[in-house]
Amino acid sequence: MSNLRGILYVVATPIGNLEDLSPRAARILREVDVIAAEDTRHSARLLQHFGIATPLVAFHEHNERVRTAELLEQLQAGRRIALISDAGTPLISDPGFPLVRAAREQGIVVSPVPGACAAIAALSASGLPSDRFVFAGFPPSTASARRAAFASLRDDARTLIFYESPHRIVASLEDMAAVFGADRPAVVARELTKQFETLHGDTLAALAAWVTADPDRLRGEFVVLVHGAPVQTGVDAESERVLRVLLAELPVKQAAALAAAITGRKKNALYELALRLKP
Repeated sequence: MSNLRGILYVVATPIGNLEDLSPRAARILREVDVIAAEDTRHSARLLQHFGIATPLVAFHEHNERVRTAELLEQLQAGRRIALISDAGTPLISDPGFPLVRAAREQGIVVSPVPGACAAIAALSASGLPSDRFVFAGFPPSTASARRAAFASLRDDARTLIFYESPHRIVASLEDMAAVFGADRPAVVARELTKQFETLHGDTLAALAAWVTADPDRLRGEFVVLVHGAPVQTGVDAESERVLRVLLAELPVKQAAALAAAITGRKKNALYELALRLKP
């Protein structure tokens, strides 16, 4: 019976530059029975550009519950459906999670068709640490809730990634500076892959002033990347240097024990630091 079920494709679309639609994504969009799109008018222009005539149905936050049930019925009947958002990878601050979860629970194949994602594109070019990061989506719209959300992440050592809209970018940057610290390094990315693409790095306080200084810098959708909090290790710089040298040749446990013997520092602190440093 499962062989009769359809496939749900989660298809990434360009965030600006139309050349970023992959050949596979274009093929899938041509071959499926229907495309579930966040904004059918917006997506119709994209499909027209690529000569894709597949029928579109609206799938957005206001009809997600009803439409999910309808699409699941079609998938159970063997139809192939592509899910797209207005731009980038679906479900990343966009509708689709209930549909994907329900499809998987019902044994329907869900297949990702990767492509553009503003958060990852910004991170890759930001110059901030990219080995560990947190995607926090859009901050709350009210100042008190926004500051509370930032406060919950204040001590997180990972790079923090937020989306923000033009009319709230200044307020968000000012709140970030107040909560994370005015001198915390950060990067503002806007209009990614488009003609006026900009990635600008500075302290949070300086970034708030930089955006405010030019009305053109308030245009477009924003990704804000904030350097993680400094890691409090309780290990001095020389002991860390010794530990790094030993880690290049020894397993974590041995390196920490030997570093403790050499430096006189506590073994537990060195072991915890070694776990963070070891690739």
